[in-house]
Amino acid sequence: MYPFKLLFLRLSHQLVCGLAGLFLLFSTGAQAGQNVQDPKEMAAIFETLVDKRLALPSEELLHYGQLLTRTLSQALISLTHDQFVLVVDRNPLVQAVLIYWVPVVGLPLFIGASPTSTGRPGRFDYFETPLGVFEHTLENLDFRAEGTRNEFGIRGYGDKGMRVYDFGWQLANKGWGNRSPSIMRLQMHATDPDVLESRLGQAQSKGCIRIPASLNRLIDLYGLLDAEYEPSMLEGKNWWMLHPNRQPTPWSGRYLVVVETWRTERPSWASTAAP
Repeated sequence: MYPFKLLFLRLSHQLVCGLAGLFLLFSTGAQAGQNVQDPKEMAAIFETLVDKRLALPSEELLHYGQLLTRTLSQALISLTHDQFVLVVDRNPLVQAVLIYWVPVVGLPLFIGASPTSTGRPGRFDYFETPLGVFEHTLENLDFRAEGTRNEFGIRGYGDKGMRVYDFGWQLANKGWGNRSPSIMRLQMHATDPDVLESRLGQAQSKGCIRIPASLNRLIDLYGLLDAEYEPSMLEGKNWWMLHPNRQPTPWSGRYLVVVETWRTERPSWASTAAP
C-alpha cells in the first residue's frame, strides 16, 4: 500500500500545484484589468505586473518619445493606427527598454521602462544589436522557450513557456575580427532567472535583446506586439504560441525601435546591474 499512497500523494500535490498555477494565471489577468479601455491603464498594469522597473525623469521621457517619433519618420514609417511601440536604448551605460503608446496624431504616451541587455562586442559570435526599426510580423513566427540548459547550465531563453519574439535575420556589425556587417537573428526574450536576469542593465547578450520575465509576460498577455497575429486569429488561424488567456487591446503594435544615445556617463535612473 505504501507505494500506492506515495503515488497518490504525489499526484495530489501535482494537481494542487496545477490548480494553483491556473488560479495565478487567471487571477493575474483579472488583477491586471481585463478589457483595457484606455491606454493610460496600461501604465498602471505595468506598475502592477513588472517587477524590474526604471523611473525616468520627465525630461528623459520626452527625449525618448521624440527620439522614437524621429526614428520612425526617418524609416519612412507612418502609423496607420494608435499602437504600442517598444524602444530600446542599446547604449552600454543605459541598457533600457521603454514602452510607449503612440497615437497617429499627438505625442507618445509613456507606459513603463525596464532594464535590458543588448549585444556585447568583443567575443566571437557576439554582435552589436543593430539600430533601426524592426517589424514584428508573421513572416518570422515566435515560439516559446523549452527551458533547457546549455553546457554551462544556463537557460538562454528563460523559464519554460517564455515567449521568444522573432524579428528575423538582420544586418549587424560583428563584435569580433574586423567588425564588418554580417547577418544575425534578432530576437527579444527573457533570460535565465537565476543567473542572468540580475545582470539586466549591462550589455551581455550575443546581439539579441534580453528583457525581464515579468515584462515578457506583460507583452505576451496583452499582445502589445501582436498587430499581425490578432487579425489572423479572427480569420480562423490558430497560433499556438499566443497566450491562452491573452487580453489583447485595440492598440496592438508591430514595431521595435533600437536607438543609441551615445552617452558617456550613466544616468542616475539607469539600472546598476549585478556584475
